[in-house]
Amino acid sequence: MERPDIEVDARGLWCPLPVLRLARALSGKAVGSVARLSATDPAVGEDVAVFCREGGHELVESRRDADVFTFLVRKGPT
Repeated sequence: MERPDIEVDARGLWCPLPVLRLARALSGKAVGSVARLSATDPAVGEDVAVFCREGGHELVESRRDADVFTFLVRKGPT
């Protein structure tokens, strides 16, 4: 797994809060910055996919360990 520049712990939070926290963490960061989002909401996978697609970000990696979903997102140029 790539080393993230930003850690976003959204475990225990429900939609849309995990993606809102991710967006806030990436806001103001340089293009190419990588954030790791950890969340437990089962809907977070689709939310992150839409966030990346609509925001021009790259979903570098996603995985699930028990009830924790982890995503690496690289900030895009938008």
